[in-house]
Amino acid sequence: MNNRTSYFYDPDVGNFHYGAGHPMKPHRLSLTHSLVLHYGLYKKMMVFKPYKASQHDMCRFHSEDYIDFLQKVSPNNMQGFTKSLNTFNVGDDCPVFPGLFEFCSRYTGASLQGATQLNHKICDISINWAGGLHHAKKFEASGFCYVNDIVISILELLKYHPRVLYIDIDIHHGDGVQEAFYLTDRVMTVSFHKYGNYFFPGTGDMYEVGAESGRYYCLNVPLRDGIDDQSYRQLFQPVIKQVVDFYQPTCIVLQCGADSLGCDRLGCFNLSIRGHGECVEFVKSFKIPLLVLGGGGYTVRNVARCCGVFEVQSRKILSVLFVFQDLRDVSATPDYRDGERNVSEPEAANEFYDGDHDNDKESDVEI
Repeated sequence: MNNRTSYFYDPDVGNFHYGAGHPMKPHRLSLTHSLVLHYGLYKKMMVFKPYKASQHDMCRFHSEDYIDFLQKVSPNNMQGFTKSLNTFNVGDDCPVFPGLFEFCSRYTGASLQGATQLNHKICDISINWAGGLHHAKKFEASGFCYVNDIVISILELLKYHPRVLYIDIDIHHGDGVQEAFYLTDRVMTVSFHKYGNYFFPGTGDMYEVGAESGRYYCLNVPLRDGIDDQSYRQLFQPVIKQVVDFYQPTCIVLQCGADSLGCDRLGCFNLSIRGHGECVEFVKSFKIPLLVLGGGGYTVRNVARCCGVFEVQSRKILSVLFVFQDLRDVSATPDYRDGERNVSEPEAANEFYDGDHDNDKESDVEI
């Protein structure tokens, strides 16, 4: 495998806003992309503006009633959907905001296109930092997630791959993906996450191992607060090596939630950016086609650094990426014309970062 890397970025995906006070901030994706531009990483990858997933694409996994609701509901008409809001678990954690369906369409389309390129061997690694929304269920939203782009992408991969391995290093258990493939042996799910003390979503016990044909094809590694790089590495590397040796996957999907970093607004682990990146690099070392997705991460500047570090590693580039102490000074939007990659001048940061970073921890994670 030559590590041909495809990178998917929609220039508008960072412009959506969950609402004042909400910890999920899509603007973090714009900051991540700014690092890609300013350090020239885009020159080392194939860069694509992804297509938007259709209602049909989303209904590969989700129910038609649920997707139809997401397409119709808006802040202006939500009072007429009171029953549906309760039915589909849309409310406080998963609010209705302007452009909700459009947002889902953009991040899901990027993940789906990444899976399609892997199927057709256009690349060896596909990256979509906007994806990785692993909590969404077939019939409802959950944990800031509306459409489960991971499940939809894995279903696409299964058209060409007999066995897909899913690895999740978000601090929250990948419950939506586990639930979707709990009864099959064609997908093996492995999740490293915080468990206990009523931590969301409350699933991911080590005794959840799958059922029927999927029995023993579900592996959970529940962890306590404060785990550091060394302890995480001592668990992660031998577990993943044995899983790969046993399962022999033909493709891997890796959810890289950055809320497992130290200093995360909603997290309680103590991983450094380098430690997080070592996990990704270890998975990449198997030289198996790889779909890399984002996920959680609620201290915005650290999310951008973390994603940037993987892209540096994926191309074996030495960079001074770590010098950014304040990413609010960095924001740029790509200009896509006929497949060319043109970098526009940096733009000023906006309310999606500066005006709405309430309660964000001021300290930066250790590099």
